[in-house]
Amino acid sequence: MPVASRFLFALALLTPLTPLVQAAPAPWYYWRSTVDGARVCAQTSPGQGWQRDSAAHEGPGCRPRRKVLIVPMR
Repeated sequence: MPVASRFLFALALLTPLTPLVQAAPAPWYYWRSTVDGARVCAQTSPGQGWQRDSAAHEGPGCRPRRKVLIVPMR
């Protein structure tokens, strides 16, 4: 058996054992300037002199998190 075939066979055996890897987008925050009080929306700090000024938001533009309503089935 060639080396490539052995490698593919081993990979096929191990694939079901590997966990599913998923990446989530980074949260967005409002940042406030300590110099003039200006606010910006960004995923990371704009630099020195900025402090996080809000809880995490879900998407770009600092949209609020979606509210989930649970309606019981009858």
